[in-house]
Amino acid sequence: MGKMIGQRVVRLIATLLAVTFLTFLLTALLPGDPVNAILPPDAPRDQATVDRIRAEFNLDDPLLVRYGSWLANAVTGDLGKSYITDQQVTEAIKQRIPITFELTALAAFFALLLAVPVGILGAYREGRFADKSSSAMVQVGLSVPPFIVGIFLIWLFTVKTSFLGLPSTGWNRITTDGLWENLRTAVLPAFALSLAPLAYFSRLLRSDMVGTLKEDFVLSARAKGLKNRYILGRHALRPSSLSLVTIVGIQLGILLSGTVVIEQIFALPGLGSRLLNAIYQRDIVMIQGITVFIATMYVLINTAVDFIYLAIDPRIRKR
Repeated sequence: MGKMIGQRVVRLIATLLAVTFLTFLLTALLPGDPVNAILPPDAPRDQATVDRIRAEFNLDDPLLVRYGSWLANAVTGDLGKSYITDQQVTEAIKQRIPITFELTALAAFFALLLAVPVGILGAYREGRFADKSSSAMVQVGLSVPPFIVGIFLIWLFTVKTSFLGLPSTGWNRITTDGLWENLRTAVLPAFALSLAPLAYFSRLLRSDMVGTLKEDFVLSARAKGLKNRYILGRHALRPSSLSLVTIVGIQLGILLSGTVVIEQIFALPGLGSRLLNAIYQRDIVMIQGITVFIATMYVLINTAVDFIYLAIDPRIRKR
């Protein structure tokens, strides 16, 4: 067990190094001169000023030297300072990440809450009306982009009706406005994000459970007279959930990065909207820091999935 954990940790560190270097490289290869973004529009752009800015921000150093310097600071939690706003990237992430994390967690919760019963029902009623109708709804979920869902939800719940008084823009924080007010502003964007993963989860679980329900141990449980609800929930769901755990880990990373558009549509002050503003402003340091943070979270989530496997399936622990 210790050896396996050590291998996972080494792989995690190697992956993070590769991700950070590629992100740094791609950011450095963006077209345009960072000096133009740093200087105000009315500032002089003579050669002396440009040279001074380049020396101040170490823009003339070789790429590997700049990456090494950045990596040494990043290990201590310093992701640099914005060229435009003079704000520390780490501070910007701390201010906005609770909103993005809450949206991601709520979207995953909504998706699993609906996908598990839909997947189980589709497997149990394989080939029947319930299975066919749920498959049709899943196909719709796979076909509609989240931003279209978000626009439709705004039209339905704020323009045409005032159901539950759900707002279309803005964000209420738990610490200042309370849990209910916070959830009112989070429900619509989280549900818009959850539709696509809901479709993936339900399809995958249905496919795995169709095979599991034909296994000998399930047939034996039925022969003993156990109730279908007990068989589905206790005997069939757990061995059918390994693939689901994998895709949940992947979708969490996708949801985390997918908040960029949704936060813009619902005017939420999250990490995604800050990243988009940084792109508009050509704030390279902010773009780089937020991108590396999201990529790091993606890698950490998928590493955590490897350890969840051990808790779900004892056969993996034996191997």
